[in-house]
Amino acid sequence: MHEVTIWYNPNCSKCREALAILDENECEIVAVEYLKTIPTKDEITTALTMLGMNPRELMRTKEEIYSELDLGAEDDYDNLVDAMIKHPILIERPIIFKDSKAIIGRPTSAIAKFLQG
Repeated sequence: MHEVTIWYNPNCSKCREALAILDENECEIVAVEYLKTIPTKDEITTALTMLGMNPRELMRTKEEIYSELDLGAEDDYDNLVDAMIKHPILIERPIIFKDSKAIIGRPTSAIAKFLQG
C-alpha cells in the first residue's frame, strides 16, 4: 500500500479522477483541499523541488487573477510563490506526493505509473 498526499480541489473533475485512481491503487490517501488549507511557503517550495519545477510551471496561467496581477511579467521566485499563497487558485492541480517525489496528475493516466515508481 502506498501512502500518498494529494493537493486537490473537490470541484475539479481531474482531481476527483485522481482520487479515484489513488483509491483503485489501494493508496493510503491524505487529501488536502489546498483552497481551504493553503500550503505554506515552505510547502510550496518543497513541492517545487520535488516536482523539479519553477513557480511559473506550477501556476494556472489561465486563471483570471494571474492576468489581473500581471504575473506574466513577474520573474521573482519569491513573489510568484507568495502569489500562490495569497491566491491558491493559481496552484495547478492535482499534485500527488509519494515519498520524496511528486507529480501533477495531468494527464491522470500518468498517476498509476508514478505510483509504481
